[in-house]
Amino acid sequence: MESTNLVNVTRGNLIESVHHGHIAVVDAKGNLLYYAGNPEAVVFARSSMKPIQAIPVVETGTADHYGFSDADLSLCCASHNGEKMHTDRVLAILARAGLEDICLKCGTHPPRWEERYKELIREGKEITPLYNNCSGKHTGMLVTAKHLGETLENYYELNHPVQQRILAAVSEMTDYPIEKIEIGIDGCGVPVHGLPLEKIAYGYARLAQPDALPENRRNAVRRVAKAMIIAPEMVGGTDRFCSDFMRIGKGRFIGKVGAEAVYCIGDLETGLGIAIKVEDGNSRAVFPAAVEVLKQLNLVTVEQIEELAEYHRPKLRNARNEVIGELVADFKLQPATSSQV
Repeated sequence: MESTNLVNVTRGNLIESVHHGHIAVVDAKGNLLYYAGNPEAVVFARSSMKPIQAIPVVETGTADHYGFSDADLSLCCASHNGEKMHTDRVLAILARAGLEDICLKCGTHPPRWEERYKELIREGKEITPLYNNCSGKHTGMLVTAKHLGETLENYYELNHPVQQRILAAVSEMTDYPIEKIEIGIDGCGVPVHGLPLEKIAYGYARLAQPDALPENRRNAVRRVAKAMIIAPEMVGGTDRFCSDFMRIGKGRFIGKVGAEAVYCIGDLETGLGIAIKVEDGNSRAVFPAAVEVLKQLNLVTVEQIEELAEYHRPKLRNARNEVIGELVADFKLQPATSSQV
């Protein structure tokens, strides 16, 4: 099955560009219900896998040992802006474990929040791994290794116990054999997992509705989901879709973006999992697609769609700040046939 048109980019009266991709909607039993494009397409989940990567932080007792709050655990699921609220929390978690930010192996890039970047420049401060959008995830991995007495220098490598536990959790949550998971290296240096899109969606369905999981896993999943919902500002930050979406969802949804235009959603009310991949990797198209999926499935109200309008139909502006076009979702979810379920 080939990809399908997901989002049109307009300029004046013309469609100037088109973003193709794939969507899978799966229930908590693993049944494919709706799709667009190819739900079996194998894609790297990228940072959309972070809520599953955070599960061992709870299951190993690390979160309890170091007194993790909901906001702390939510930060472990984050691709954050590098705002002060994020970096201060990373430092606080590391301090409780007797560690410093130089121990983080995620590499460096400027904070995504422009105002924070400007502050660092004015203050003459160095950009360190602390400001990497994945520093929360790496903090969870690092303190888990510390708690279990494992080596700290190579916690990010595939053969390290930290990554092996994560790999097992990914396999178990998505019901996909470990040996079939494609392994690459993510932007922050840790292993990244490639699976069929519908299996990624299944993982999110189980994050949203973990009732059928073993007790220890069930409790850990519920704790991770609760943390994201209670502290959505930790997952992204100011003017970020993940944070705004979960806030507007009022406790019903978890959502997480992944690089190269991946987005995943779990609906705690219905147990549905949704996974989206825009084929060209352009993230500008993934949020219109995400809101449109929710709209077509009648999972959000008219009022919520209006609150998410800047993500659903974002306007394009020129250098004079004039509106010259917009992004418009252009697909219809197809019901899965009995042979696909």
